[in-house]
Amino acid sequence: MPLKVDNLAFVNTKNAFYLLLAMHIAGIIGLSIESTRELFQSLTPINLLLTAAIVLHFEEIKSPRYFIFILSVIVVGFLVEVVGVQTGFIFGEYQYGPTLGIKLWNVPLAIGLNWVVMIYCTGLFARGVAHSKLPTILLGAILMTVIDILIEPVAIKLDFWTWSSEAVPLRNYLGWFITSLILHLLFYYLMPKSNNSLAPRLLYILIGFFIALNFI
Repeated sequence: MPLKVDNLAFVNTKNAFYLLLAMHIAGIIGLSIESTRELFQSLTPINLLLTAAIVLHFEEIKSPRYFIFILSVIVVGFLVEVVGVQTGFIFGEYQYGPTLGIKLWNVPLAIGLNWVVMIYCTGLFARGVAHSKLPTILLGAILMTVIDILIEPVAIKLDFWTWSSEAVPLRNYLGWFITSLILHLLFYYLMPKSNNSLAPRLLYILIGFFIALNFI
């Protein structure tokens, strides 16, 4: 008789939450210790992939729109980053370091999946707070921008990316907000009945993760 993973008792949102929490606590500790920092930096793409796989697994309605949403955000997010890196027009002048893994056109392949996770989690959170179209999309984009503010010092410190200017340009946050608005619009229309109780909890983990890393 074939073994169905979905029927195993340990595959539930509670245990998935604790697994994600443990992964990110381990990351905080590993990145905080100089002797282990390089190792944990090299594990960043694997962490992104596992985090995405875990949270997306618990989406309750895997309709064709769900897969269109994922593919659309991966493509749009990646191409926006390509244009950003090549021209400096969208976010300002920046370059990706080696931490996020293999690159195509100087942009890590994992970056599109990162956009998916962030839009998905902030989208579900925003929908639970603001129930109508405009407030939901605006709140989602604002959350994304706040998270980027938390990420920037960490990203520079851990060589995710570097800026040609000494300070992060304001254009970056404007570009991030506008891109997030577009992607949250996609989420709102493509995922109207999306349900995943793990996603908002992952958002709390990610916010805590980057707040903690700002102090290492």
